[in-house]
Amino acid sequence: MHRRTRIKMCGITNIADAEEGIRAGVDALGFIFVQSSPRYIVPEKVKQIVAGLPPFVDLVGVFVDQENVEVQEIIHCCGLSYVQLHGSETPEYCSRLADASSPCKIIKAFRVGGQSVPADFTPYQDVVQGFLLDTYAADQVGGTGKTFDWAIIGSLALGRPIILAGGLTPQNVGVAIKEVQPFAIDINSGVEMHPGCKDYRKLQALLAEVRRADLARIS
Repeated sequence: MHRRTRIKMCGITNIADAEEGIRAGVDALGFIFVQSSPRYIVPEKVKQIVAGLPPFVDLVGVFVDQENVEVQEIIHCCGLSYVQLHGSETPEYCSRLADASSPCKIIKAFRVGGQSVPADFTPYQDVVQGFLLDTYAADQVGGTGKTFDWAIIGSLALGRPIILAGGLTPQNVGVAIKEVQPFAIDINSGVEMHPGCKDYRKLQALLAEVRRADLARIS
């Protein structure tokens, strides 16, 4: 069993937030390449940001139903470690992308709600490295800033590491880790002043709660 919850901070739009996240102890930074998102960032700016970052920090690109070739180009331009797919990408799409972009790895995001069943995940088991679980909303592909019923997760028979997303804040992240015991969490709006601008006090408070929850798990 893993003893430390990994932390990805998504929606990075500037170097100051990236550097503060690393100082605070996040493991991965997420960049959203979806033009409709208020946290959208162009690949050229990401390339500038990551050029000044230290080693051993994973870089995650977030995409929604974009052309395979376009995603590959952004992977190589920005030096991404992971691709996080939030759309209706098929297992075949994921497999082709993994083959073409190795060693970049694939995370498939799912919007979880009462309609979720194990069959949604099974076809992806052999082609992705993990499942990101976000909150289902009929009109959004992610970034709702809301939690979902974590009790659903146990019925989904997931065979890959879980990355828990959806409305995580300093106030609820400890409970989330206790109940779900995810491999990692994905934080964004819960540590922001406004979309694309991080609140460092919230970030520090959330990370302190994560550490406290991790210590409680192994004590």
